[in-house]
Amino acid sequence: MRAVVQRVSRARVTVNREITGEIGLGLLVLLGVGQADTEVDAIYLAEKICGLRVFEDAQEKMNRSVQDVGGSVLAVSQFTLYGDVRRGKRPSFDAAAAPEKARVLYEVFVQHLRSAGLPCETGRFREMMKVESLNEGPVTILLDSAKTF
Repeated sequence: MRAVVQRVSRARVTVNREITGEIGLGLLVLLGVGQADTEVDAIYLAEKICGLRVFEDAQEKMNRSVQDVGGSVLAVSQFTLYGDVRRGKRPSFDAAAAPEKARVLYEVFVQHLRSAGLPCETGRFREMMKVESLNEGPVTILLDSAKTF
């Protein structure tokens, strides 16, 4: 499972001009599910993101988590994180999980964040979404449950 995590001042997702998720200070998480991923991967990433220290403390060091600052998470499913362009210019998505599996693991991820006490808004699975964000810093972190990076 892969995630692009951005520290944001605000972010929102719209589908057909309807806002489906919106947050103020917090983390925008673009989440991709791979074929080999399981619930263990979803829980690992959720826990990692809950404790990710990317917010500044009084000494302006990144020492505080989204929970510490009272922030929220906007989680957006994004299978294109598994796009592979090593063999050309058109991405192959063969490594991405099938939609049915991806939906289940995406929901496990979101539920685990909420169970940890984090407010978590979402996009809409398998819909064309418009994602807007105001990145703070900018701070952008890449996570992979297989720890390949």
